[in-house]
Amino acid sequence: MKAAVSAGVGDPVFERWVAHFAANRARHEAIEAGVDWDAPADLPDAVRTAFIRSFQRFELGEGGDGAHLLHNASRCSAAQQEALRMLVAEEQEHSGLFQRGLRHLGAPPLAGHWADRVFTQLRRSLGLRTELAVFLTAEAVAMPYFVVLARCGPDEVIRGIGTRIALDEEHHLAFQIDQLRLGFAALPALVRVLLFGVWWCVAVGAATVVAIDHGAALRTCGLSVGSYWGAALRSFRRAAAAVLA
Repeated sequence: MKAAVSAGVGDPVFERWVAHFAANRARHEAIEAGVDWDAPADLPDAVRTAFIRSFQRFELGEGGDGAHLLHNASRCSAAQQEALRMLVAEEQEHSGLFQRGLRHLGAPPLAGHWADRVFTQLRRSLGLRTELAVFLTAEAVAMPYFVVLARCGPDEVIRGIGTRIALDEEHHLAFQIDQLRLGFAALPALVRVLLFGVWWCVAVGAATVVAIDHGAALRTCGLSVGSYWGAALRSFRRAAAAVLA
């Protein structure tokens, strides 16, 4: 999977995504204006600890500079490269939101974690399509977490973080589907079946890591680990099917 994903010159698909990311800034400001970020975290110790652990893990995952991804996209059209740059910028904003959440909870970010190192190495292992495929996997399996965080987080700040990120990630998945469809369009049917099998194994592993690392936060929001795990794999299956259909 080393080949670049080429959108062609002047591809309207990616020009629309550039426009979307530009317009998204106003949506971000509107959501964040409705949150009292200085509200105290009046939470039981067990709940606070659960979300500190969870936000520390997610902050690491969202905080990359995207240099490797953007380098791999150097042969893509200008519009696709710009859309990717704007996608990376939104992911970095998510890291900033988790940092705000950690300040709200009175905890520092982590310097590193083995799961983030493994994920980063896997994501960068072969080329642009592999990096995008692993990126899509991570975001698909995380979606149920962000949705339940937005709906059932234990206070206003935590719900605001979930709302802000869930809105972005829904569009990020659609963007990655558009990119990967181009990369996989010419593959024979049998290769697609084999690819899905490998990809499914990666998704099961990713969902299991999220279930373990964030299980206490999920339960605090009323979602059992088993229910999360099923929802995460359904989210991945829908995204992968849209890519490979």
